[in-house]
Amino acid sequence: MSIMSDKWIRKMSQEQDMIEPFIDGQVRDGNISYGLSSYGYDARVAPEFKIFTNVDSAIVDPKNFSPKSFVDRDTDECVIPPNSFALARTVEYFRVPKDVLVICLGKSTYARCGIIVNVTPLEPGWEGHVTLEFSNTTPLPARIYANEGACQFLFLQGNEPCETAYSDRAGKYQGQRGVTLPKL
Repeated sequence: MSIMSDKWIRKMSQEQDMIEPFIDGQVRDGNISYGLSSYGYDARVAPEFKIFTNVDSAIVDPKNFSPKSFVDRDTDECVIPPNSFALARTVEYFRVPKDVLVICLGKSTYARCGIIVNVTPLEPGWEGHVTLEFSNTTPLPARIYANEGACQFLFLQGNEPCETAYSDRAGKYQGQRGVTLPKL
């Protein structure tokens, strides 16, 4: 496997709509940066949040996840309670080629504030909006800014396409739009 450069990411996004919408270069202008970087792509968080709450004393169960565990907010700024988390999604829609694995890392600006961004790898052949988890590890409320950089995606290309891609398995998160909760 090898990590793919900005030139490859640009080509795949222009020719195969790998990232849509695609921002060709880093945008800052008082924002947390987003867009194409040297060896990755900094995605933005959409203004659609699900903030974890324990109002109903629900149990967190990945096999039977209750949507009542969240309050929904459509907002440009999301405040996450102390020691809690929020789900969100990328502005960008991704279409991963069958010979590529995508790894996500949080932005250092958020990490330096105790805010961790977690995303599982984007498998070969997967497509959709990426569901993001923002964990506030601090004892204070934490703010997330919509339509600004949230995380960086790194693209690793294999020597050949995988034998069975996510799209071939009809994966349960294939083609997801919006913030997607756990499924069985």
